Amino acid sequence: MVSPAPRTRSLARLFVTYAAITAVPVILLGVALGFSYRNDARQSGVAEGRSEAQVVAKTAVEPLLDGRPLSQGLSPAERTAMSRLVKRAVGDHDILRLRLQSVSGHVVYSDDGSGFTKEVDDEAVGAAHGQITAKLTHLNADSDDVGLPLGPQAVEVYLPLTAGSPEHVVGVFEVYLPYAPIAEDVGAGLHTLYRDLALGLGALYIVLFLISVSVSRRLRQQVKENKFLAEHDPLTELPNRSLFHQRAQEAVVRAVRGDSRAAIAIVDLDRFKEVNDTLGHESGDQLLTLLAQRLADHTRPQDAVARLGGDEFGLILSEVGDAEEVLRRLRDIIEREVEVSGLPLSVESSIGYVISPDDGIDVDDLLQHADVAMYVAKAQHVGVVRYDARHDHYDAVNLGLIAELRRAIDAGELVMHYQPKACLEDGRVEAVEALVRWQHPTLGLLYPDRFIPLCEQTDLIDRLTTHVLRTALTDVRDLGDVSVSVNVSARTLGRGRFAEQVIAVLEELGVPPRRLIVEITETSLLTDPPRAAAVLAQLDAVGVRVSLDDFGIGQTSLGYLSSLPVHELKIDKSFVLDMLANPAHAAIVRSIVDLGHNLNLRVVGEGVETDAVFATLRDAGCDLAQGYLLARPMPVDQLRLWLSTTSQPTTHAV
Repeated sequence: MVSPAPRTRSLARLFVTYAAITAVPVILLGVALGFSYRNDARQSGVAEGRSEAQVVAKTAVEPLLDGRPLSQGLSPAERTAMSRLVKRAVGDHDILRLRLQSVSGHVVYSDDGSGFTKEVDDEAVGAAHGQITAKLTHLNADSDDVGLPLGPQAVEVYLPLTAGSPEHVVGVFEVYLPYAPIAEDVGAGLHTLYRDLALGLGALYIVLFLISVSVSRRLRQQVKENKFLAEHDPLTELPNRSLFHQRAQEAVVRAVRGDSRAAIAIVDLDRFKEVNDTLGHESGDQLLTLLAQRLADHTRPQDAVARLGGDEFGLILSEVGDAEEVLRRLRDIIEREVEVSGLPLSVESSIGYVISPDDGIDVDDLLQHADVAMYVAKAQHVGVVRYDARHDHYDAVNLGLIAELRRAIDAGELVMHYQPKACLEDGRVEAVEALVRWQHPTLGLLYPDRFIPLCEQTDLIDRLTTHVLRTALTDVRDLGDVSVSVNVSARTLGRGRFAEQVIAVLEELGVPPRRLIVEITETSLLTDPPRAAAVLAQLDAVGVRVSLDDFGIGQTSLGYLSSLPVHELKIDKSFVLDMLANPAHAAIVRSIVDLGHNLNLRVVGEGVETDAVFATLRDAGCDLAQGYLLARPMPVDQLRLWLSTTSQPTTHAV
């Protein structure tokens, strides 16, 4: 940490350096203007000397000339008058030197006798043609003044002389005027100008310095704000996805180096869209802000909370022990009632998480896996789920598999297997469950769990369901009264025209609706309850039966169940397989049987693999059994043979 004194000295040095640097251009500007003003002053002095020379020529010299060209020389009267003029003007030091030249540039009169031997001046020739020349020089500075001491500064002027009537150019007037009086006059004004310039530039420097300091401060503040906005969510002021990624990387590095564990979690609010649709987006934003603050308040300083977008948050738990316990506590905190727009609201959430380095050290992979786990938690309504590779259907190979499945349906690579469901009381086979397989040309026979979960993420599941439905009904048409069960996903059940499509296929194939059983899961019901209820009601109205699969592991409300047109409950096999060894599962099985009968539903036990389980289910009053004890899934031709050759069981399986 930087101590205050060094920091103050550093700021002072920075201030002095900045002040010096900003003063440089002002000083350079002052010097440039000073040189410019000085040159202008000299030009003004030369112009003043030129004006004085013109006055002397017009008032003192030209009146003495009789109009003859000076090339003819001066008359005695002209020479005498010039001598008097020179004596007075030169004697008073008003003029340093005076010469008269012919139009050809030859000197015909000189007050000090100089110039008669010099070469013709271009300035004299130009003046003879009306061009006035004035320049700043020194007396005796011409090339013909060799041997003479350099005289004072003077303004040397060449101008034409006119005389006679009418006036005409008779020669050239060359005069040296002392520059000192002119310089003194000009210098007085120049000193005043320099003073005003210095004061003006000083004031300008102070103003510009203050402006630059103020602008720099604002720019630094703006840069700071832009940096904050680039890394934070503007609504909740939590870190955004970019900064979350950076902090996740830092947490993973610390976990690897410190031999500890870091949890990275994705939190998604359930049914948040209903808040926006019901109360408006402003209330939704208010809810997000309150929940974000709540999460930030209940995490440690070494942890991190971020808003990743929409109603999705990210969590990083550094040096965590039992991550699931911590995340469940945070989930409970999220669900606490909060007041939005005067209304008390409680929002549930689904959380998926990974542990680093146990689940990997690549942050991009960890975030993707946490996202997968979150969707599993949301789909299964279990709150918090840790990533399991078996849940992950989102890789490049699977994407290619989905593309192949579209072709496989048309190519006839899908095959149907059927598993019987037998009555526990007399062993009679009442129905078979249709189970699709994929005879892949290179991967061999693929079971449903390899491609159905992938398919359910796309609209291809609707096409696959229609194919399975049509094939299954075609296969069982000649099997007497045996019904067929077809599994329907939540995505397909949510289609508004699904019931109409099922009815159309039944009519087309001439199969009585009572021979079709539509199997759905509790998840299908909970995805969109009103629409699911409407579709099931349409199917029930024509005689299609509905079976609720994997019952017991979901969260179906019993009140909601009683209002649905469901005809059958299938006890999840996780309870049936070990019911003889697990008293709790045995109790659950008996409870489901009693519940189903009280609701006038038939109950099916899945996963029946032993005679003992078969007998126990029968004693519990279960209606139907399905499992390997009866038969494994088989193609339709084998099913026909099996049905025709197998005797009907009484106390054990077929």
